[in-house]
Amino acid sequence: MFDFQIHSNCSNTNARVGSFSTPHGIVNTPRFMPVGTLGTVKGISSTQLRETNAQMILANTYHLHLQPGEKIIKESGGLHNFMSWDQPILTDSGGYQVFSLARLNKIDDFGVSFKNPRDGRTVELTPEKAIQIQMDLGSDVAMAFDQCPPHPATEVEVEEACRRTHHWLEKCVACHSRKDQALFGIVQGGCFPKLRKQSLQIVSSFGLKGIAIGGVSVGEPIQEIHKIVRYLQPMLPKGVPRYLMGIGTIREMAIAVANGIDLFDCVLPTRLGRHGTALVRDERWNLRNASFRNDYEPLDTTCSCEVCKHYTRAYLHHLIRNDELLGLTLLSLHNISHLIRFSRSMALAIQDNCFSEDFAPWQKGSIARHTW
Repeated sequence: MFDFQIHSNCSNTNARVGSFSTPHGIVNTPRFMPVGTLGTVKGISSTQLRETNAQMILANTYHLHLQPGEKIIKESGGLHNFMSWDQPILTDSGGYQVFSLARLNKIDDFGVSFKNPRDGRTVELTPEKAIQIQMDLGSDVAMAFDQCPPHPATEVEVEEACRRTHHWLEKCVACHSRKDQALFGIVQGGCFPKLRKQSLQIVSSFGLKGIAIGGVSVGEPIQEIHKIVRYLQPMLPKGVPRYLMGIGTIREMAIAVANGIDLFDCVLPTRLGRHGTALVRDERWNLRNASFRNDYEPLDTTCSCEVCKHYTRAYLHHLIRNDELLGLTLLSLHNISHLIRFSRSMALAIQDNCFSEDFAPWQKGSIARHTW
């Protein structure tokens, strides 16, 4: 259980192909993971989600704790049963909400006190409670509770967040007891190399089943994310999955894969879909545009997803212009399929030893030449 095997390595980069075994199936890496914050990938049924070739999906501890509550989910047989998803699930710990809901919370060494945005009640989330909730949810992977400092933050502020993150990790490890659930630690440190290195050394010392790079996509320039990943790459443990949190564009995924990252997540594909935007190759298409009104081509002529096999651009334009929910669902499905297809194409290129030629993330522009 939770065995991670590396099957191929790129000869010119640090890209690799692997497989991560969980109680609910294998996750083939590199792999994009759709986000289902409240036990649902917005607007998409579990049956539809399977058709995108999704393997592992995400849910959020903080939000599920508020509604419907982990007790209800546990009584239903766990999150897999509750949402009718029989493949792997990773639950975020709620640490990101420490950052995103900063105006509603108070942080100390014991944990975080939130003001519930639904009813104003005070909600306390400690490392122990975050782990207990995730054990009750029954996810395959639980994330350690961490403090994610915003950007910009001073070195003193980031150092304090790191200290607290490592203190909380000790507590998470001490109280985590589910043998059928892997615990991943999270590396913090902001844009400060010294703090990143210290955090990685401390988090790695616990010998957990996986490691994540957190504290990115919090307002810093995208170039800073790449700097962080490149700097940490030689020091990352090789025998566990490496997860870069909150990344979900093809250029950023390609650069991260070239630097040895295995897993990604982002709300971008469904958020864009709900706003009428489709991901097509390296571009974003606004389906509200009148140019699609009489366009009877598939959305993406190179894509074999269910949306592109069955619906035209003209029909999708019609749905979006009339605010039909089906249109938003179909675009979200295509966008998820698009990113998963891209991540699988990178894996095939690594296996065929042509990743550096086909994806060339270090060259100017997005992706120089790819055959996905």
